[in-house]
Amino acid sequence: MGLFGGLFAHGETGALVTDRALLDAMVEFEVALLDALAELGLAPAEAARELADAVAGGNLELDLDELGRATGEQGTPVPGLLRMLRRQLPESASAHLHKGATSQDVIDTAMMLVAGRALDPILADLAAAADACAELVQRHRETLLPGRTLLQQALPVTFGLKAAGWLSGLDGVRTALSAIRDGDLAIQFGGAVGTLASLGDRGLDVATAVAARLEMPAPELPWHTIRLRPARLASALGTTLGVLGKIGRDVVLLAQTELVEVAEGGGQGRGGSSTMPHKRNPVGAIGLLACAQKGPGLVATMLGAMVQEHERGAGGWQAEWETLLELLRVTGSAAAIAKELLAGLEVDPERMRADMDLTGGRAMSESVAAALAPSLGRSNAQELVERAARRSIEESRGFREVLLELPEVADGLGPDGVDEALDPAGYLGVTAKLIDRTLAAHRAR
Repeated sequence: MGLFGGLFAHGETGALVTDRALLDAMVEFEVALLDALAELGLAPAEAARELADAVAGGNLELDLDELGRATGEQGTPVPGLLRMLRRQLPESASAHLHKGATSQDVIDTAMMLVAGRALDPILADLAAAADACAELVQRHRETLLPGRTLLQQALPVTFGLKAAGWLSGLDGVRTALSAIRDGDLAIQFGGAVGTLASLGDRGLDVATAVAARLEMPAPELPWHTIRLRPARLASALGTTLGVLGKIGRDVVLLAQTELVEVAEGGGQGRGGSSTMPHKRNPVGAIGLLACAQKGPGLVATMLGAMVQEHERGAGGWQAEWETLLELLRVTGSAAAIAKELLAGLEVDPERMRADMDLTGGRAMSESVAAALAPSLGRSNAQELVERAARRSIEESRGFREVLLELPEVADGLGPDGVDEALDPAGYLGVTAKLIDRTLAAHRAR
């Protein structure tokens, strides 16, 4: 896993996006290509069997360090890989290996294979996170807490509505990633410059056969330097990290000592400090934020790499390789962390309500102004309530008490009307309907 794997390679995805996984996918492309050539009579069946048997039998020695040095010498790992394979394969297989392909075909297709496999656990973890979030929405649909704007108390919301926002984001990125997995992860096969000239008039037949073996689409055109596919994938991964980071940010803020409205679940010692025994740090939320912090730079690299030269990128394409693997890794880690965090999140409704009351009712000033508007006019009501709120702060007195000292309020609303306007539960707008809509959309997936 590595020293920082618990943060950046958590869950199942990390093992699927290693250098070895990419190398195995590159070999898988070569096996599919030679098998397709043999089926179409463009290579001996014996050659395809020899390669497939060598790979299936685990008899090939593929040294990553040697390939790394070869990458520095040739600019891609494919020439070094082919040399390794040819010196271990019989003559027939060696002679027909890689026929019709170029290095970019191998690496791009392998990247798509790795991405497809990595997206499966990412999507599974996001689905589990969304289900856990939906339970929080339903359980706390009426749990009052302060809505906060610019980190200041604003108006009342419910924790269910806040969690519904998380849920909507999770379901949104799941939809985007599913569409990428099902539609954008296609093989790359165009030969040296996208014409498949070395295969004569059989190039498209070979492309179709290779795609069928790899269970991926064969696009209408090679996409050597039109990088929409990796860029869309990167963008979807980046927005996924953004949503997960948002959840992490909210949990970190809600778990502050001054609030303690939520806490992360977990066993003894989780979130502990090396020097302060009392600490219970929100380590899951911190992990989400750490992964999300990496997203913008990685996505920017992928988008910058789209501007490539003619029929082969000179640097931009190469910059994609580790970048995309890292994006998949940290997104998978964040999804796995989110699944655990949301399933174990501890919510304190009493503390939330107590924090709602911290301002002595001033957070309900908009509600009071709205109640006074029919008798005073909207502008006058707003100004009067603002003065009352300021006086409440300056004199350290309850907002209700100050309001009832004003004739306009005492005559216009009276004690019962003020109490009604100051009740957070009565100023939630269409919160219940919004929650119902979000849960219905989630259940309909």
